[in-house]
Amino acid sequence: MGHDGRMTDRRNDRREELAANLAKVERRIAAACAAAGRPREEVTLVVVTKTYPAADVRILSELGVRHVAENRDQEAAPKAAECADLPLTWHFVGQLQTNKVRSVVGYADIVQSVDRSRLVAALSKEAVRAGRELGCLIQVALDAGAGGRGERGGVAPGGIEELADLVARSEGLRLDGLMTVAPLTGEYAGRQQAAFERLMDLSADLRVAHPAATMVSAGMSGDLEQAVAAGATHVRVGTAVLGVRPRLG
Repeated sequence: MGHDGRMTDRRNDRREELAANLAKVERRIAAACAAAGRPREEVTLVVVTKTYPAADVRILSELGVRHVAENRDQEAAPKAAECADLPLTWHFVGQLQTNKVRSVVGYADIVQSVDRSRLVAALSKEAVRAGRELGCLIQVALDAGAGGRGERGGVAPGGIEELADLVARSEGLRLDGLMTVAPLTGEYAGRQQAAFERLMDLSADLRVAHPAATMVSAGMSGDLEQAVAAGATHVRVGTAVLGVRPRLG
């Protein structure tokens, strides 16, 4: 068998693997929605494609995935360019340095990791320059001290209001809601459900002033059930769909 034949076989194997994994995740989300008495349509699956190639993104798109997420611009920018013909919404979920903002605004539809005013200013400037409207989620760090930021980025709950107001009045930006990562330290360590319920309370507070900011991104491969139970609108799943990540050399 020639090189092309082997490539096709490999792609078919990968397609079958991804289809089976997606079906399993879909069953988990559907079961979690049923248990919470929520319609399945209320929860959007965002597949975290970081460290995986554009070929996988293409297969996922063929399999019906519409939302993908990346966390490093160096890797995401060329991948998004290669997949520009696909009907995908691209989410940026990683800690974002201001020097990467111009590049990220070129392909991201939603930045889920907005956590400081300098970043808001940079995102606004580049969104206006690119003639785009960029969705923004405030990343909430439930492990942060009163004024501090979380270990993996994010603003303390007390800082949400000010940052949300800033996003809402910044040109080129749209305030879509909140995001969190279940904390590894602090009072919520090992208590994902409680962490996600706290995020839902913060979301309710936010919607008083910003009723359109209804997105709540919480939960990953290991705790998506708890996120759905709490009321999350978006779950970010990588490993359960794509497999354990290859070590980056």
